[in-house]
Amino acid sequence: MSHTIRQKAKLLARVRRLKGQMEAIERALENEAPCAQILNQVASVRGAVNGLTAELIEDHIHEHVVHADGAAREEGAAQLVEVIRTYMK
Repeated sequence: MSHTIRQKAKLLARVRRLKGQMEAIERALENEAPCAQILNQVASVRGAVNGLTAELIEDHIHEHVVHADGAAREEGAAQLVEVIRTYMK
């Protein structure tokens, strides 16, 4: 069983919180809220996305690199490198 399936409820809860945060930003823009308030909300979303990303990367490392063997380990490591390169752009 994949780590994303085992932690499905936890991960979905985080995504739903992010969705709520994004909707709050949308409402703030629609209501012409002060820019500082919107910037703080955007910063919060960025932090939440970074936290989710870090959790998924950590789980990937444990599942697909540390506890994998042979070709599966190499594939897991290659996937991780690809994701990190994309993330760093």
